Amino acid sequence: MLYERSAGAVMFYYDGKRTEYLLLLYGAGHWDFPKGNIEENEEELETVRREIFEETGIKNLVFIPNFRHEIRYFYRKKGELVNKEVVFYLVRSYEKEVRLSSEHKDYAWLDYENALRRLTYKTAKETLVRAHDFLASIGGRL
Repeated sequence: MLYERSAGAVMFYYDGKRTEYLLLLYGAGHWDFPKGNIEENEEELETVRREIFEETGIKNLVFIPNFRHEIRYFYRKKGELVNKEVVFYLVRSYEKEVRLSSEHKDYAWLDYENALRRLTYKTAKETLVRAHDFLASIGGRL
């Protein structure tokens, strides 16, 4: 069995009135958050920053303290079972302009309810619920 570790972000944009979450449409056809494999000698937060920039072109970010959520799942890669672990951070973007990488087909900034409907996988939906609840718990202290 293979083992992979990735890091990603639940990204949001807040304009003072409304919070929107960034979702990416992956080439395989599913909607998810920006994420990617942690490279050798790379820290999780470095991976998140690198992946966000590579996948969206966004650099103006702030990590929200005390949010870190891990998910685990299995999938098949070239016939071999892969045990995948992904850690997500909560990141505020101060930019909305997205320059998609070639690995994505589309993107959307969506309010919570629409983002929850659009996400493809149960683990992604659970991650969004946790992130949204965490934001609500810290109130206006963004």
